[in-house]
Amino acid sequence: MATKKKQTPNLQNDSWVVIAADSVIDTQKNDSDPAFVRLRNPFTDAASLYMLSSGDVQLYEVKAFEEDFHSWFVGQTVQRDGRLLFVTPMDPLYLILPYLIKSGKEGKFQPVDQVVKDEEFPACSRLLSCTRSLAFLHHIAEEKEVGKLKFHRYNQEKTMNWLKKKVERTVATLKARSISVGEGVKSITYIRVKSESDYHEEDYLRYAHGLISQYLSEDLSKALLNHLQLPELTSPKETEPPSKKRKLSDKPVEAGEDYTKFNSADFVRKPSKKMTAAQKSLAKVDKTGMKTMSSFFSPKAKAEKK
Repeated sequence: MATKKKQTPNLQNDSWVVIAADSVIDTQKNDSDPAFVRLRNPFTDAASLYMLSSGDVQLYEVKAFEEDFHSWFVGQTVQRDGRLLFVTPMDPLYLILPYLIKSGKEGKFQPVDQVVKDEEFPACSRLLSCTRSLAFLHHIAEEKEVGKLKFHRYNQEKTMNWLKKKVERTVATLKARSISVGEGVKSITYIRVKSESDYHEEDYLRYAHGLISQYLSEDLSKALLNHLQLPELTSPKETEPPSKKRKLSDKPVEAGEDYTKFNSADFVRKPSKKMTAAQKSLAKVDKTGMKTMSSFFSPKAKAEKK
């Protein structure tokens, strides 16, 4: 009697394939390991996956690029989660800002550790350990020092000026890297069809505003638009970055623009159905008895030539 083979249990694999700089996993200066944490996304107000470096010194955002029915072969195992995660540095003030705005409605100075609290996302308090947090808090809040204690209150004007500088630095980077913006961009593959001199400063400002707005609430994004003295558009234009046109995901890891979709049939150029004058004339010629060009290069034709 044949014996039944034991089936290997289907174990859930929680491994991911991640691309990150070596500095992300450097633990020489701190004893603790880098950790993935769930924090409140300032744009969606929902949970997103972030990463804190060793000792919570640096915050990183995690972007996922994925396709359906993909997996990874890692060593002798198959990783079912076919996503590719990218870990890049992020300013923690973007995540602290919503908490300051909420507490600012009370109009009083408060200790920042009492402001950045969230029962749903307890890891948010770790943001205050980041190097850029307390040291740069004065960019978005008023400070008052009593003895050895510091108290903070959200300041709209300071925040707008801080965000404006972010936009201006983004514009400078776009120009330095020759990134096409405005109506000169065809699709989101950044194909240049205009020279840089054809772009207006407003094109760069709008595009940079769209990029920065990925880390802001809708109200704050509109306030920044007014601060930049840019009129609000009634309909989306090419000046908005591609990520602003994507459908938001409710997954813990927010996927950035999925560039693999550009391989789809939607972006394949279809051949022109119109015939040129030469093609029309050739079509009218009687081809009876005529050999094709390829026939002269066939093995048979080479044998006859010898």
